Amino acid sequence: MAETRKLHYAWLIMAVTFLTLLVTAGIRSTPGILIVPLEHEFGWSRATISLAVSVNLLLYGLMGPFAAAFFDRIGVRRTMAVALFLLALGVSATTLMTRPWHMVLIWGVLVGCGAGMTAYSLSATVVNRWFQKSQGTVLGVLTASSATGQLLFLPLLARLSHHHGWRSAAFATAAAALVVFPLVLFIMRNHPHEVGVSRYGAEEEAAPAQHDPGENPFRVAIGGLQRGIRSTDFWLLAGSFFVCGASTNGLIGTHLVPACVDHGIPEVAAAGLLAFMGILDLFGTTLSGWLSDRYNSRYLLCWYYGLRGLSLLGLPFALSGPQWSLSAFAIFYGLDWIATVPPTVRLTAESFGRENVGVMFGWIFASHQVGAALAATFAGTVRTYLGDYMVAFLLSGVICLLAAGLVLRINGRRLPRLAPEAA
Repeated sequence: MAETRKLHYAWLIMAVTFLTLLVTAGIRSTPGILIVPLEHEFGWSRATISLAVSVNLLLYGLMGPFAAAFFDRIGVRRTMAVALFLLALGVSATTLMTRPWHMVLIWGVLVGCGAGMTAYSLSATVVNRWFQKSQGTVLGVLTASSATGQLLFLPLLARLSHHHGWRSAAFATAAAALVVFPLVLFIMRNHPHEVGVSRYGAEEEAAPAQHDPGENPFRVAIGGLQRGIRSTDFWLLAGSFFVCGASTNGLIGTHLVPACVDHGIPEVAAAGLLAFMGILDLFGTTLSGWLSDRYNSRYLLCWYYGLRGLSLLGLPFALSGPQWSLSAFAIFYGLDWIATVPPTVRLTAESFGRENVGVMFGWIFASHQVGAALAATFAGTVRTYLGDYMVAFLLSGVICLLAAGLVLRINGRRLPRLAPEAA
């Protein structure tokens, strides 16, 4: 009898990671649905609500490099489990808030930290630990989990909020986190050698050298930052990713639905538009991962930022124009939404080494979320004082065009490894 070929365990790891990132993405998409209901129930201004969202986005990014260090200290599985527990607890607690500072503390700090422990540094770590072959494609699929989460959660959350109140939407996302929790505990593993296999696509290989388990994860993270600030590539990657965050999570992810409502588009329809963009992003990001396995990542990033900038420059006119123009924006922007992640991770690995990609990309992603946080607050303030989002959309388009030129200067040269510190 012919031997049955077994499914490589790396694919199970990818599936559990995808589900975890999908739920996290669904939770992070919730503010776009909550802004208008919170305005009506509590009378809070859009700038006040945007402040809590900004804190959430900022901590989501800043937790990345520290989460990568915790992956080495306590393991990927335990870190993911803690993150899901914090998310379920934090999202449930938002139903009890009555003051703006409650939202900043619960949604901004607690949910932001929980989400940050499953940021893109998790994808980068899992891909580099478990896959030798098709890294770009797998990373594209994991990155596309954000789009899939948005696609699945946004229409449901919008309907729940519309018919049963925004608290029902919060409980739904908390329940989703609890569903994934046992899958992480029973299936997730830290390294391939724990289940007796090599990385997918690799020949027989020895267990990788690990960081000292007693090493302080905060020291590891800060050490990565100290290494990065001496590298021109780090500043170029971080600067371009700052623009990426400002033009995606901070602006469109947070403010597109309220902007549509301002132009007379119902909230449910606006959420459907954002979900449609998620479908396109699922395709676009997966394709971007495939392309990053085959073509120069600098040129890919140049195209992505340039096309995104053009689409944002046209958004104010699409919102006030005929219905087809907004659909055209959704197609144009949706294909490009987070297509920047796979080539950015690849360039990070080329510059700093596969073994360091978790911490180094964590800091680069932190700059992404700093941009997102500033854009969320800036756009909310612009809307509060000027009455519309036009200035925010146009400025975001301009900085994307600047980033398109910036990424061409990334050398992608491999830096010499630093000697390990004495215990």
